[in-house]
Amino acid sequence: MSDGAAPKFNQPLGGNDMPRFGGVPTMMRLPSQDTAEGLDACFVGIPMDIGTSNRTGTRHGPRAIRAESGMMRPYNMATGAGPFAKMQVADIGDVAINTFDLKKTVDIITAAYDEILKHDVVPLTLGGDHTLSYPVLRAIAKKHGPVALIHVDAHADTNDLMFGEKIAHGTPFRRAVEDGLLQNDKVFQIGLRGTGYEPGDFDWGRQQGFTVIPAEECWHKSLAPLMQDIRARIGDTPCYLTYDIDSLDPSIAPGTGTMEIGGLTTIQALEIVRGCKGLNLVGGDLVEVSPQYDTTGATAMLGANLLYEMLCVLPKTWA
Repeated sequence: MSDGAAPKFNQPLGGNDMPRFGGVPTMMRLPSQDTAEGLDACFVGIPMDIGTSNRTGTRHGPRAIRAESGMMRPYNMATGAGPFAKMQVADIGDVAINTFDLKKTVDIITAAYDEILKHDVVPLTLGGDHTLSYPVLRAIAKKHGPVALIHVDAHADTNDLMFGEKIAHGTPFRRAVEDGLLQNDKVFQIGLRGTGYEPGDFDWGRQQGFTVIPAEECWHKSLAPLMQDIRARIGDTPCYLTYDIDSLDPSIAPGTGTMEIGGLTTIQALEIVRGCKGLNLVGGDLVEVSPQYDTTGATAMLGANLLYEMLCVLPKTWA
């Protein structure tokens, strides 16, 4: 600050104060604290992969995302957002899941977010496999009621069963519908693609009222007009944003468990997240980063940047 006073809000640790490769690896090298008390937004990790059906490894996703976030700086040069000038933000660590019991883990996550949401805070989650969105949404809906949903993914994640189980990373949004957590006519699934078991694999959501935008409808075009339409349709309804990194093409985001060809570009990813500016975002997550398949760290780096972009469009950043 020009008058020499101490900053009002937490700031990421600068590269001239500690080398980017040094220090404690919190998200964006922010201060850490044990709870969400006093925060406007928080980063929280859910290091789990016990809901995955193919390649494991997303339990290491939060740590990898935090490590790759060390190069990021506080101001968004493209959008003008300066979230750390407007909000108190910290990394509140990880949810202590039960890595041997998925059903118990789901309840542990909901209980943890019930505690987080006792405060007037927007949680941004570092995943972890996509199962986690269901228990997080259970807590979100307790506070905000049924929410609008922007779901960016290669997969619909609306299976009824996986290997006879109701809870897995391919089922969270069917469970969310069954529990009344969503405003179905304000659910948007972007980027779905790949092979299926039958022609109507993506139709279950449509039958519930979802708007489904397959990847093929996104090819070779800007998604800014799509997001303008989505904003108009959601209005001021509380909205949750869930971003599966496998929505991106595997040529740019190989570090994930269930890749599909023909995916979104990083530019389209930015258009989607930046296009959420003006929505009443009450939470978000970035899931399915598996760092052992990510030899350059690029996938975790993309995940870190998209989480930062989510922070940059939260309502208090522009208040």
